[in-house]
Amino acid sequence: LVDPGLHDLPTNIPVVRTLLAVQRAFPGGPAPEEVVVTGPGVDGAPVRQAVLALEARAAKSGPIRAPVTSALLGHGRVLVVSVPLAGDGTDAASSRALAALRGSVLPATLGKVSGISYAVTGITAANDDFTAQLDRTLPLVFVFVLGLAFLVLMLTFRSIAIPLMSISLNLLSVGAAYGLMTLIFQDGHLQGLLGFSSYGGIVPWMPLFLFGLSMDYHVFILSRIRELCDRGATTPDAIIDGISSSAGVVTSAAVIMVAVFSIFATLSVIEFKMFGVGMASAVLIDATVVRGVLMPAVMSLLGERNWYLPTWLRRCRGDAVLTQEAGVAAPASTAGTDPEVSRLSG
Repeated sequence: LVDPGLHDLPTNIPVVRTLLAVQRAFPGGPAPEEVVVTGPGVDGAPVRQAVLALEARAAKSGPIRAPVTSALLGHGRVLVVSVPLAGDGTDAASSRALAALRGSVLPATLGKVSGISYAVTGITAANDDFTAQLDRTLPLVFVFVLGLAFLVLMLTFRSIAIPLMSISLNLLSVGAAYGLMTLIFQDGHLQGLLGFSSYGGIVPWMPLFLFGLSMDYHVFILSRIRELCDRGATTPDAIIDGISSSAGVVTSAAVIMVAVFSIFATLSVIEFKMFGVGMASAVLIDATVVRGVLMPAVMSLLGERNWYLPTWLRRCRGDAVLTQEAGVAAPASTAGTDPEVSRLSG
């Protein structure tokens, strides 16, 4: 996960080529990190000496590059020290330089001045901090989304197997989209076809955005299958009729969504291009391979076990449906009744 920085725009734009050339000649110069110093006495001698010590650590081949400059802002209440770093601002060299700045350089200079506090901001710091925050919170987001989806699907379809299968297939489609994005944008395949230059990473917010991909097709098809089962159809027949009767709607919706997202893949900004390719591939895989092949295959293997729900959960729901060893029996009031009559009476 890497912020694109200057690589967000195509390299064939003259101003981008110029900025990249300046970045190569003067690493960190166009967008240096900024150390914001606050507290009493930021314009005093101890702070000035600490800044001079920081400047002395700047070297042409080290993590901290020259020139290190400082400016007093807010009527002398805030000191901003601009520190160029090695690398282009978003690569591994810049991350190592930031770690050195935060871990050793600043504690050995400004950190020895009592009564002040400091923090580092800038392109490299923002990217590293955002990625670190994602690493800490992404598992919680996954657990929350998947747990909520499990509860909603369990209550809706009165089953344990259905939500487990749905979550697994959803993770499969999202994982496939992650793989395609890595193959194309991080590894640099299809650069000529899609018209971009790979910078060796993925925009940090993209994986979390793709994980929010809904299970609309899945719920739509499952609802149809459940309706047919409630009307007295066997599970294999319900799967066949449910898939076939909803195929036209699912295919049409998927075609529209893929077409819309594909437009983003034609744009020049690499973030929009990633969004278009990622969403279009996720929807296409979700509506074809996953929902059209894997879901009916798994449901056919499970058979009546698709509708298994433990007895204690049925009591919690106040369910009066009788259970059999293999699964759920059809309600007595609708068994042997014409499906249209059952639907109207329901």
